[in-house]
Amino acid sequence: MTDLSTIENAIETIESGYEFLLAYAAQGRPAGVESGPGPHAQPTLQGMADAMKSLLDAFADSEDAFEKVIAEDCAKASAALGFILKQNKVGSEMVDNLNASIHLRAVLTNLFLYSEVLKPSSAEDLAPAGAVQTYDASK
Repeated sequence: MTDLSTIENAIETIESGYEFLLAYAAQGRPAGVESGPGPHAQPTLQGMADAMKSLLDAFADSEDAFEKVIAEDCAKASAALGFILKQNKVGSEMVDNLNASIHLRAVLTNLFLYSEVLKPSSAEDLAPAGAVQTYDASK
């Protein structure tokens, strides 16, 4: 069983990595061997791949259907990350195409939803035992 902080750290790494990749893609960098002063995409890509592996491990034996979906989508997105990491030259266009990948977007969307469930509820959001909770759209 993986502890919750490991899952939260993996989610944060993937979400912040995606934000970095959006900015990287917008820079219009030509494909080239990464050297000299950064920022460079490969360390971020590797961090995201490692975080997805962490989630795969965390959810490997899960009985929860949604956690299984997250693991499956992480496996697919990891394949794309691994493919890019094998390339000698990385540029903005390649990263932009990765950002558009349905597999990476599925992981992000899943993690946004999963993260919402992990957030603790405030005391005012908690109903007494046995009470029916209703949604107040005015809040």
